[in-house]
Amino acid sequence: MKQHSFGRMPFSITNVGFGAWQIGGSWGDVSEADGRAALNAALDAGMTFIDTADVYGDGRSEKIVADVLKSRSGTRPMVATKAGRRLNPHVADGYTKANLEGFIDRSLRNLQVDSLDLVQLHCPPTEVLYRPEVFEGLNELQKAGKIKGYGVSVSTVEEGLKAIEFPGVESIQIIYNMFRQRPDRLFFQEARRRNVAVIARVPLASGLLSGKITRNTKFASDDHRNFNRHGEAFDVGETFAGVPFEVGLQAVEEVRKLVPQGATMAAFALRWILMNDAVTVAIPGARNAEQARANAAAADLAPLSHDAMEAIREIYERLIAPHVHQRW
Repeated sequence: MKQHSFGRMPFSITNVGFGAWQIGGSWGDVSEADGRAALNAALDAGMTFIDTADVYGDGRSEKIVADVLKSRSGTRPMVATKAGRRLNPHVADGYTKANLEGFIDRSLRNLQVDSLDLVQLHCPPTEVLYRPEVFEGLNELQKAGKIKGYGVSVSTVEEGLKAIEFPGVESIQIIYNMFRQRPDRLFFQEARRRNVAVIARVPLASGLLSGKITRNTKFASDDHRNFNRHGEAFDVGETFAGVPFEVGLQAVEEVRKLVPQGATMAAFALRWILMNDAVTVAIPGARNAEQARANAAAADLAPLSHDAMEAIREIYERLIAPHVHQRW
């Protein structure tokens, strides 16, 4: 896998990382043993970036990450976590320095470290991005040594553009995949100009782009692909990238025709993301070791052809864009 710098920060990371939401919760039954096996397989394959959050399983994901890394030798990967979604209610007024410091202290304990590599505001209310005092507080926490850097996980392109106006913001995490192509226009241009790292989340559209989901697939009651299908629990854009399920399945069948022999659709979809040099790291999740190894293999696929890239853009414009493009 390709190693490169993480924006302006002194980390060298792979272009495919490990998304640790699945080993925390909201994806059905994923045992701790399977979660550890998935992360170990990802690290064995060479991944050097892990993305987690304090609310993934109420700290379960962070604790699994800590336990796995404690058991391994060698260079420690970069670990990014998130803060803010523990607020109840989740409102802009809750984004105080005191609250964020409390969340950060909890993550420090969960991850068993003295300083967090990266803390990201976790899809905060848009109003937070218009409050300089929030970022001043993060600057102070960075000076105190509790965090090495900070970024923002955003829901929309507009939020990403606003967030990178703050000079201390090192990274933006945003949904980017074959079914959510809007970031590759103005946002990626601005991120490149400011040398802001871009973390591409939901890279497989919650599994749609794995090509393994059908109309008959059953999701567990505690899987967000069941309970958040229409945005009942959080932003619907986090589930199937906001694409209506039947529309997504139709588009997947058209994409499937473009996948080269010997490659999986998941690897093909991840390789499509890596074609854009504005993306620092894509963070597919994995429920088990097999999925983690398959994700890592995407980095070794040959670049997609011009014809394939054009065909994917046409499928997006015709089937997907009317549902998602102006929404996020």
